[in-house]
Parts: sequence; structure tokens; C-alpha cells
Amino acid sequence: MFRAAILALLLAAPAAASGLEEATVAQLQERMRSGELDSQALTRAYLDRIAMLDDAGPALNSVIELNPEALAEAAALDAERAAGKVRGPLHGIPVLLKDNIDATPMATSAGSLALAGNHPADDAFLVRRLRDAGAVILGKTNLSEWANFRSTRSTSGWSSRGGQTRNPYVLDRNPCGSSSGTGTAIAANLAAVGVGTETDGSIICPSAVAGLVGIKPTVGLVSRDGIVPISITQDTAGPMTRTVADAAVLLGAMAGVDADDPAGPAAEGHVPADYTAFLDADGLRGKRIGVLRQAMGYHPGVDAMTEASIEALKAAGAEVIDVEVAGYDKWNADEYQVLLYEFKDGLNAYLAQSGSEHASLKALIAWNKAHADTAMPIFGQEIFEQAQAKGPLTEKAYLEARDKARRMAGAEGLLATLDAQELDALVAPSMSPAWITDQVLGDHFVGAGYGMAAVAGTPSITVPAGESHGLPLGLTFMGRAYSEPALIAMAYAFEQATHARKPPQYIPTLEP
Repeated sequence: MFRAAILALLLAAPAAASGLEEATVAQLQERMRSGELDSQALTRAYLDRIAMLDDAGPALNSVIELNPEALAEAAALDAERAAGKVRGPLHGIPVLLKDNIDATPMATSAGSLALAGNHPADDAFLVRRLRDAGAVILGKTNLSEWANFRSTRSTSGWSSRGGQTRNPYVLDRNPCGSSSGTGTAIAANLAAVGVGTETDGSIICPSAVAGLVGIKPTVGLVSRDGIVPISITQDTAGPMTRTVADAAVLLGAMAGVDADDPAGPAAEGHVPADYTAFLDADGLRGKRIGVLRQAMGYHPGVDAMTEASIEALKAAGAEVIDVEVAGYDKWNADEYQVLLYEFKDGLNAYLAQSGSEHASLKALIAWNKAHADTAMPIFGQEIFEQAQAKGPLTEKAYLEARDKARRMAGAEGLLATLDAQELDALVAPSMSPAWITDQVLGDHFVGAGYGMAAVAGTPSITVPAGESHGLPLGLTFMGRAYSEPALIAMAYAFEQATHARKPPQYIPTLEP
């Protein structure tokens, strides 16, 4: 009955919305080139779809704010196209952004009621690049409040400003954090492509449980300017899309050297003109791939998916070997200390720059306490309080923890393993199947394979690879710094060999 009602809603949608299901950027561009579609009609169609599926219907609750100027932006881009100017493959394409990224005229709240009135004066560096590339900024997506860095008992996909985002595959399942809104929205075809951010897993995890491709770039390849921070060491924004090709298009628009980003200048010479040039259906042939079995063994369905993926890699021409990473997962305690120090320092700087009425982390802690009934109804702010207790980034404890975590995950971990075995990439299961959302006990993480690349600051890509009980599963490819072109080639070849993505069905719950 429920799914029949959804289908009826979709069939009743305006004619302009037809063909949006699983439409790729290239397909939408072809329709606009032919005159069958323009950016205004496309933008309206996505807005209608948000109204049907996000606000009504299954009430996915993934979009936290719409851009009131989206249709005007689309009209201006249509006028450019009519005059013979097409900026590139994103010209006229609607994009959704996670709500910790500055994009005028919308608020940047990180999901917090405390920042609901925080309207930045200008766009983030990456948003300027998207607009220069011709993208229409459709709106902002909900997220795990403060990017899941407020409480150890947090519920992914919940924020005090946006409420609880649902997983579009099975509605009582969790969308994972913290780019949960972007994951759900793009899986449900509420925009062509979306942007998430990651410190440790917040692109890979929600992409995997939503049957998406997610790219966590090398830290610094995409500017962190205008993004509410957690960690200057690990933070990055990245694409979340339904195909590897769309992820390559979006990454090409986002990536660029920002001299004001501490990690930006190192990207000089590492930003290709066109990431789509690396889309090679034969991109796995002759490659040596290491399997990180240390990231397995926590769920039989995940292990079965990984074994099937290994066979697919071999069939596509790759040589696959088992590897073991020395000191695997031993960096976690040091990483957490680094995040506490860097969150306090980075957030205080962001709040000062943005002109927020809350001038510091200390002020936010006080505001949350004063508004606990609405700001903290299901979990507290113990991570905030732990971060507030930390000193400056000159402290010896911070410097030692930062260097140790990066060394263990990077030079002595991922990179040492790649070099010792002469590998092109490591693969691991991205994430467990999505768990049932639980606002009493919080999240139920079982296992994941993405953490090493996050701490090392190196790139990773998750690709749909199968399912367990109808819940999507992904395979993550990890490589050396700035190896995005090689990872895109391998991920694309794997995607073309498996075609594992299935659109969501909005099932209310799994039957026992």
C-alpha cells in the first residue's frame, strides 16, 4: 500500500520531471543540448520531487533549506546557453550541498539551532568554483549535527535544526553520518549530484548505505574555505553521486588550488583538467590490488559481498592479493585527541570569521545548555566539553598525537603496504548494512574499512558493490595522495563490471 501510494505520486508528477530517475549528468546535458529540457524546467522538476518525496510521501527529510534564488540562477544559465555559452558539463545542473558549507543566501548551520541565523557574507571557495562551472545551487542538505562531533551517543542523520533524515531504501534504517542528507537526497534523485564533507567516514559511510559513489579526495585537493570545520588535518569536501562518471565531473569542478588553505599549495600540479578522461572500462586490467581483510569479519553479508567483489576485480583483469597493515586501527586514540584540539581551534576561527552571534565553542556550549530542551533532546555535548578543555595547537600533546596518528595510518600503514607489495590500491568493505535508527542508544556501528585513508589524508572512493537484505553495500578503493585519477579508473571499471546500484524502494521496514 505504501509503495503504491509513492508510485501514484510519481506518476502524477509534472511532465518536466519525467526521466529524472537515475538520470546522469551526461544524459541531462544531452536533453538540454537537444532543447528537450532546460535548466529552469530541470530545477522545477527537482523541487517538485523534493516536495513529493522529502516533505511528503516517505518524508525522507534530507533537505534542510532550499535556495530561494535557484530558479533565477537556472534562468540566467539558460540565457547563457541560448546565447551560445556553455560553461562545461555542469552548466544548468542542480546540485545539493551539505549544510556545513557556506552558500549565499542560505544559512550555514551545521544542523544546529544555534546557527540557524548564520548567513555567510560570501560563498565557500568550492561553491564559487561550482557556480563558475555553471551549477545551480538547489539547496542545503541535513546532516548529523556538528558533523557527528557533539556527543558519543549521537544519532546519525539527526540535527536540532533539521530533525531525523531517513534511509530511502528502508525508512527506519539509518542514513549514516554525517553527510546523511546528501546521501539520502542523491539516492532518491532529489538532485543530479551532491556534495558531502568528511573527517573520518562522513562521505564514504552515507554513500555506501545509500548505494552511491562517494569520493573522499586527498586533503587539500578541494578547499576547506567556508566549511564549518572539525579537523584541519583530515577535513575535506567531496562528491556524492549515483555514478562514477558523475563523481568525476563534480570533482573536476570542485578541485582547485586554494593558496589560503594550509594543505592547498601542495595540490599544485595534481589537479587534472578533466577527471572524466580517466573513465576507463578496462581500468583494472594489469592492476595489483590489495585486500584489507583486517576490515572484514564483522558481518557475513559484508564478507560475501567482498568475496564477490574480489572475483569481479579478477575477472576485470586485476591481480588481487591479501595484505596486512601493521598497527591497523592503532591510531584511533591519537586521532581522537587531534580532532578535539583542532575542532576547538578551527571552530573558534570559523565563528569569528563568519560574524556569528556565538563567538566561540565556549559560547555554543552555554547556548546549548540554556536551550537543552530543543538543542539536546536526545543526546548531550560531551565532545564539545572535551574539546573546550583542550589547549592551543602548540601543545606538545597535540603535536605528538597528530604526528603519530598520521604516521601510523599513512607512512607506516597505507603507504607502507602499497609500496611493500607494489600495489595500485587497497580495497576494503566500505561499511556494514544500515542499522535501525535508535534515538535511545545512538548509532550501532559494526565495522567499516574507510578509516585508514581518512587519517592518512589520502583519497578513497566507495562504489556500490552489492546488498544485504535489500540494504546497499559498498567497496572502498584507497590509494596514495593525489591518486584520484587512478582510483577513478579502477572504480569505473569495477562499476561497469558489476552494475550493483539499485534505486531505493522506500520500504517502511524489513520484515523479520
